[in-house]
Amino acid sequence: MTAQKNIIIIGNGIAGITAARHIRKRNDDHNITVISAETDHFFSRTALMYIYLGHMKYEHTKPYEDWFWEKNRIKLKRAYVSKVEPILNSILLDSGELLTYDELIIASGSASNKFGWPGQDLKGVQGLYNYQDLESMEANTKGIERAVVVGGGLIGIEMVEMLRSRQIPVTFLVREASFWEDVLPKEESEMINRHIRSHHVDLRLKTDLKEILSDENGIARAVLTGDGEEISCQFVGLTVGVHPNISFLKNSGIETDKGILVNEKLQTNFSNIYALGDCAQLRMPREERRAIESVWYTGKMMGETVAATICGQPTNYNPGIWFNSAKFMDIEYQTYGYVSAHLKEGEESLYWEAEDGVRCLRIVYESATKSVVGFNAFGIRLRHQVCDEWLKNRTHVDEVISNLNKANFNPEFFKKFVNDVKFKSMRK
Repeated sequence: MTAQKNIIIIGNGIAGITAARHIRKRNDDHNITVISAETDHFFSRTALMYIYLGHMKYEHTKPYEDWFWEKNRIKLKRAYVSKVEPILNSILLDSGELLTYDELIIASGSASNKFGWPGQDLKGVQGLYNYQDLESMEANTKGIERAVVVGGGLIGIEMVEMLRSRQIPVTFLVREASFWEDVLPKEESEMINRHIRSHHVDLRLKTDLKEILSDENGIARAVLTGDGEEISCQFVGLTVGVHPNISFLKNSGIETDKGILVNEKLQTNFSNIYALGDCAQLRMPREERRAIESVWYTGKMMGETVAATICGQPTNYNPGIWFNSAKFMDIEYQTYGYVSAHLKEGEESLYWEAEDGVRCLRIVYESATKSVVGFNAFGIRLRHQVCDEWLKNRTHVDEVISNLNKANFNPEFFKKFVNDVKFKSMRK
């Protein structure tokens, strides 16, 4: 039985709220306070685009009723944190209020990147990360004639889809030679290029942003590209990635690099301060995993891990085998294990693409052992449990191919396409 603790959690995203919920599940006595300036209540950040698309309302994105927090004695406080004082075990809010803690969990998330472009702070120029960004986008895109989105990642393609849902013409500036080419192999990247263009998006590859031009009222009126072209627009989406939201920790003594440095238990250099989610940077990440992983499920796992440790069961963070999912317009994407943009030494892959050009499957395996190490699936769904087991067991690629039906999530897929699946071999 652990002694009663005063626990403060900075951030009400999936990482912070999971920690709060699991602490309360394990201990009925601890005092828990969650601080966030974004919204009153926890909501699903991944659902932001669906509010704009009109598929959901904000209240539909809240997994718990508003009464849930009081019933479970999780105190919610709407405020910004101005300063953290680890030596004093205290935090200072923007209101001037000082709060003390026994254990502090920092789950402050990310902030959108800006790279010092002239005009990046004009009205009508923004990123898309938090609820305030969604509100700004609603206001900034009313009645506009054209938009420009800068940055070829997942947030960029989401913003493009949002704008196209309202029939707003979009020019999409991607610095690389192909969409998300630092993540996707050539064939998958080219498939997404074609798919973006099929949705009447003006995709400009190998195109940099040089400047955002202002009208007489301080509102964006055009962008200037690196090759000198001026593209008229009234809205500019800057979706060139995010970075850990840790500026409020400056001079706190908490060790940081790109993110807040943590050990295998997600502790900082202060044993009673933890960092979770997008803002956490593992000092020693597992092989083939990144030190900072800004995805929903890792934040959730981190919250559960820290809850166990705080409640007297010290637990190491173990994210397991990498997986992720996303959507490119109406093409669903799943990835399991390790699929690099370019095959590594000692790797080969098998690739199949359907005749319709919007479905494909890639299996990566070791040349020497023929053990599978990764899967990419576009336009089809694979069963997570089956793929995870194959990767854990280092299953032979021939066995995987012979049993692809076991990974079949959509019966109609294999019924329609199984006879057409003929893999092409890829080597380094």
